[in-house]
Amino acid sequence: MIILGIETSCDDTAVALVRDGKIVMGSLVASQTKLHRRFGGIVPEVASRQHLETILPLLDKLFKTTGLSQKDIDAIAVTVGPGLLGSLLIGVNVAKTLAYLWNKPLIAVDHLIGHIYSNFIDEDISSDMFPALILVVSGGHTELVWCKDKNNFTTIGGTRDDAAGEAFDKAAKVMNLGYPGGPAIAKIAQRGDVPKLPRPMAEKGLDLSFSGLKTAMIKIANKFPAKALAFEFQEAVTDVLTIKTKRAIKKYHPKTLMLAGGVAANRELRRKLQQLAKQFKLNYYVPELRYCMDNAVMIALAAYFIKQAPKSQWYNIEVTTNSLLSRNE
Repeated sequence: MIILGIETSCDDTAVALVRDGKIVMGSLVASQTKLHRRFGGIVPEVASRQHLETILPLLDKLFKTTGLSQKDIDAIAVTVGPGLLGSLLIGVNVAKTLAYLWNKPLIAVDHLIGHIYSNFIDEDISSDMFPALILVVSGGHTELVWCKDKNNFTTIGGTRDDAAGEAFDKAAKVMNLGYPGGPAIAKIAQRGDVPKLPRPMAEKGLDLSFSGLKTAMIKIANKFPAKALAFEFQEAVTDVLTIKTKRAIKKYHPKTLMLAGGVAANRELRRKLQQLAKQFKLNYYVPELRYCMDNAVMIALAAYFIKQAPKSQWYNIEVTTNSLLSRNE
C-alpha cells in the first residue's frame, strides 16, 4: 500500500510517499523559516499564501523524483489539525480535490499523532513496545501522552499556557537571538554565573506551565551574558520536562519511553530522557533529527495504521485547531 501524505499545519509545506507504513519512497519539505525570520515569528496569513504557491509544484516534483503517478497511490493522508487554520485549509482542500479526482480514500491525521508515529519510521511495531509514555514537545504543544497500543492515545498531562517551543522562541526574541528560538538558544548555550531560573509546577502533577519561566527570563535578560542565560533557560525547560516525565513513569509504569515533536531535536532533552529510560530500564525511542520537524512522512505513516481502525474513526476530514487526542481528566 502506498500512501501520499500532505502536511501544511504551520509554516512548512511537506509531501511524502510511504509504502506499507515503513518504506519512505520520497519526501520533500519546503521550509518558510527564512521568510518568517524577519518578522521574529510566523505570520499566519503569509504562511497560508506561501503554502498555496508551493504545494502543487512540490507534489509535481515528488511524483517526478519517485517515478510514480496517481495510479500507484492507494490513499491520501492529510493533517487536519491542530495548527494554523489558514495553513491547514490549503492542505486539506488540495487533499480533498486530489482524492475526488483520483477516486482515492482520504484519511484525516492529527498532527500530534503524526509526530508520535515518527518514532516508528523504519521500525517494526510490536506489542513489546506497549504501553508507552510519550512526551510530545513542539512550538505549539507540550503533552504527555499515554499509548496503550499503536492506535490508542490519551493525553495525561499538558501545558496550561505556553508550549516549550513557544517559550524558547520568546526567550530567544528577548535576547535578540533570532528565530526559531530553540536552535538559536541551543547553539550558544554555555554554563555561566547567572541566577537560577524557576522550574514552574515541578513539585506535583503532570501539567506544565512555562509562562512564569518566560517572565523570569525577561526580568534578567539584559543583565547577564546571553550564553549563560541561554544555558540556564534551556536547563530550566528540559529539567521541567524531565521531572514531569519521570513522575508519569512512576505513576503509569510504561514499557517504553518516546520523545516526539520539533523540540525533540534538542540534544540536551534527548540526553536527559535517554538517561531516564536507562534508569527505569525502558525501551527508548526518539525520531531522527530530520523527522522531528514537521514532515509528511509521519502523516502518511500514521495514516497507514489509522486506516486499520473502523472507518468512522478516520474519515472526518474537517480542519480543527484542537488536537484529536483524548484527555484523561
